[in-house]
Amino acid sequence: MPGALQDCEVLVVGGGNAALCAALSARERGASVTLLESAPKAFRGGNSSHTRNLRCMHDAPTDLLTDAYPEQEYYGDLWRVTGGQTDEALARLTIRDSAACTRWMKAYGVRFQPALGGTLHLGRTNAFFLGGGKALVNEYYAAAQRLGIQVHYDAEVVDLAIDDGAFDHAVVCAGGEKRRIAARALVVASGGFESNLAWLRQAWGPAADNFLIRGTRYNMGKVLKVLIDRDAEKIGDPTQCHAVAIDARAPKFDGGIVTRIDCVSLGIVVNRDGERFYDEGEDFWPKRYAIWGRLVAQQPEQIAYCIIDSRAVGRFMPSVFPPFGADSIEGLASQLNLPAERVIETVRAFNQAVRPGRFDHAVLDDCRTRGLSPEKTHWARAIDAPPYYGYPLRPGITFTYLGVKVNERANVLMKNGSPSNIYAAGEIMAGNILGKGYLAGFGMTIGTVFGRIAGQEAAIHARR
Repeated sequence: MPGALQDCEVLVVGGGNAALCAALSARERGASVTLLESAPKAFRGGNSSHTRNLRCMHDAPTDLLTDAYPEQEYYGDLWRVTGGQTDEALARLTIRDSAACTRWMKAYGVRFQPALGGTLHLGRTNAFFLGGGKALVNEYYAAAQRLGIQVHYDAEVVDLAIDDGAFDHAVVCAGGEKRRIAARALVVASGGFESNLAWLRQAWGPAADNFLIRGTRYNMGKVLKVLIDRDAEKIGDPTQCHAVAIDARAPKFDGGIVTRIDCVSLGIVVNRDGERFYDEGEDFWPKRYAIWGRLVAQQPEQIAYCIIDSRAVGRFMPSVFPPFGADSIEGLASQLNLPAERVIETVRAFNQAVRPGRFDHAVLDDCRTRGLSPEKTHWARAIDAPPYYGYPLRPGITFTYLGVKVNERANVLMKNGSPSNIYAAGEIMAGNILGKGYLAGFGMTIGTVFGRIAGQEAAIHARR
């Protein structure tokens, strides 16, 4: 830790993308800034270290994105995945401000790769970081050091002194001691509570014991709980989260993007009883992949299995773990410890229901089933080309949507209506915009946009 904790004008709690954007933006406005990261330096960056891209609005092709992705289409995509559970004003603010994000990020050393091609359908909508999220946070930390931002690792905020809605100081556990640090404005960007297994169990019950946490083990939700206890307005359902289907062999924490299973739309998914339970071809994967964690969580023992044949190989980003494989469905079922007769019957019924069409994974094609429940509405092809492959699936929790309510200036809203010198960015306030569901890259967009807003507004308040 560089030196002792000192009072400052803007205190930023968190160490990921949103926190770093806030710290840099506050420094741009001339404020003295201290950033507290609860993780050790080797694990800095939170969930942002596992990311790859952010979703950007643009009205014409750019150096990073093809065609156009206008505001109305962007908002329409968000409205569909959330089922309308979004604050439209904050959502549109995020979408509009996303157009300027990549230019600002480049100024701090973030590099991008050319527009992505292939079956993820993201070359028009998402800008990908060269080197991924780890490279992005490393550039931001380097910029913070150059600008004189004080960064402290292994510095966990355990309490906040808030009087009538106004922040005075934080109590920080660092170096085995509790210390106080005061500031004129506070930015909270410390993530959700997805790593707090006891809290997940309160929300989900015993099912949570089978959840895997895709990202950092340090997002315990302590600052979120303190804010709620200090009368911050909360928003969001504690059971709603960014939850994807990941390889059941992934570690409990920090498995990251490489554990995600991306072949669902190319095959079928069955539960432990060998039965299908949802339309695998409902929509393009970047719009629907984040529903599959919740779907698997609702199955017996929170386990499911994706089954594909040889024609799907090479059409998706493979998991870090190799699939199980066999020359027959019976053999594959045996390897996956599934009831062979039931899986054989499920595959047979699916194959018989497939109707002729022109398969094209780049569009919502006309390959579908008829007379099946649930139907598969796109990309339905008979599973009849051995060898056959299977991946075991578990719910992979990325971040939770329970958070604090904010306005367009990123101000945390207090129950008593008092003006607040507390601002929020990133996962801790994402529930204002994401009531449920997810769009690929949108978490980083929220963090970048509201991180910049929170930092600027906190600095203006601190130096007023």
